[in-house]
Amino acid sequence: MNALPQAEDAALDMGKLRQWVGKSQSREEVIHTFPAHAFAGLLDREVVPSEGDALPLAWQWRYFLDGLTLASTGVDGHPARGGFLPPVPLPRRMWAAGKLQSLAPLVIGRPATKVSTVRKVELKEGKAGATGVRHRLTRIFSAAPAWSKSRAWSTAKRPRHRAAAAWRAAPAPAHWSRGWLADAALLFRYSALTYNGHRIHYDRECATQAEFYPALVVHGPLLATLLATLLATLLATLLLDLLHREQPDNQPRSFEFRALRPTFDIDPLTLCGSAEPASASLWTADAAGNVGMRAKAIF
Repeated sequence: MNALPQAEDAALDMGKLRQWVGKSQSREEVIHTFPAHAFAGLLDREVVPSEGDALPLAWQWRYFLDGLTLASTGVDGHPARGGFLPPVPLPRRMWAAGKLQSLAPLVIGRPATKVSTVRKVELKEGKAGATGVRHRLTRIFSAAPAWSKSRAWSTAKRPRHRAAAAWRAAPAPAHWSRGWLADAALLFRYSALTYNGHRIHYDRECATQAEFYPALVVHGPLLATLLATLLATLLATLLLDLLHREQPDNQPRSFEFRALRPTFDIDPLTLCGSAEPASASLWTADAAGNVGMRAKAIF
């Protein structure tokens, strides 16, 4: 196979890269029903959202996708460097963290706009480049000025043989948990649904030989979506009296997540949650108890 481009000695011209700060792009799209139905199938949800329903938390990643041509796709399957995002000359690219804030959900069957803006480009410890992007999603033709936004960071790190990541303890005792295991078919379907061509999620040879992972890498947004789905279960169980009986319209106002270590398709995973009166902590844990992703919801 063709190796991914090596940039071990590449110099980061931060002055040039920061010229991308402030760059913006916008698009309008109807929140169609089929992507929501496809997501529901991927997550094995019995209740399928329909037209007029609110789009569930973290499902917006299926919408406003870039229809990249082959010519504008990099060798790793990501968009070629130097388009909307800055051309950071480091070969490994991944999703690191994000924060979703919402005043009102998007509605299935209704149009919406998305404006994305590069907010920062910086050099992180360990010679990794980090790019911060703010996405603002706005409902169209709404009587109220309700909007939803998300903020996400993608990082690019040097390829290296995988070392054991630092052990991360769970943030709180789990009130609720369930097991989950990815497989190649599920990861491929999620890549297809989100138009994500990054080969580490479906090309095992690329993931193990070019980027030195032990197996296929589970998408960070997929893990965040699973935790958001777990959050909905917490709302329906542990927070039933406080949030659903006394405040039936209460919904998460903020959902923040951060990947601490990669998760692979060979790792059995446990989705965990702990509820408090006005918030909930969620996390993923592997068989050894290591935390892979942490999330926090504020109501």
